Amino acid sequence: MSGARARWNGSVDMSDTALEQMAATEEIKESWLTTKLETVVNWGRKNSLWPLPFGTACCAIEFMSLMTSRYDFSRFGAEAMRFSPRQSDMMLVLGTITNKQAAVIRKIFAQMADPKWVVCVGACASTGGIYRTYSTVQGIDRIIPVDIYVPGCPPRPEAIIKGIVELQEQMMKETFKSREVSLRAFYKSMERQQVLEDTGMSAQQAIQQMFREAAAAGQSRIW
Repeated sequence: MSGARARWNGSVDMSDTALEQMAATEEIKESWLTTKLETVVNWGRKNSLWPLPFGTACCAIEFMSLMTSRYDFSRFGAEAMRFSPRQSDMMLVLGTITNKQAAVIRKIFAQMADPKWVVCVGACASTGGIYRTYSTVQGIDRIIPVDIYVPGCPPRPEAIIKGIVELQEQMMKETFKSREVSLRAFYKSMERQQVLEDTGMSAQQAIQQMFREAAAAGQSRIW
């Protein structure tokens, strides 16, 4: 060492393998995350909603503006609009629903992919609105399960966005079992409707009979 006394500077020589192992250990510590399966699945579901709009009145016009650049509905992961129930998992009911349409909306909802959610937009879909008549369904929650209600006549696009955001928050709190319970009750009502139709009733007549049976039992909904 050229006659010079060697000094220890506090460093320790380590092999490349040891350094790689230490780096890998630190990387693993930073990349681990503990969570629940339901949380991960619900997170994926809430950010990949496929809407199916069922528009019958002025609420549908308000909904159309959500897809424009002014409101940019794609920010919420729900811009993949589909008009096929097999490719959708979120139904938006936009407008008045008559008794003749009840069978149609129930059939469409039954054909949607599970799990599925319903957003009821506007006063007419929620309660029948100003149409207190025998021909109008006084709230679609009497015929299908509803998750979120958006008030207004018609509600502004911002209100619909707020409803979707609240649905996403609700989805994060759901369990697999709770979602199955409401869907199971709906499918059971579809079985009852089919039994009545097999007796010769039309779909509309079968639903009216189910309303009468529900009223006799002190209930307002048929599912």
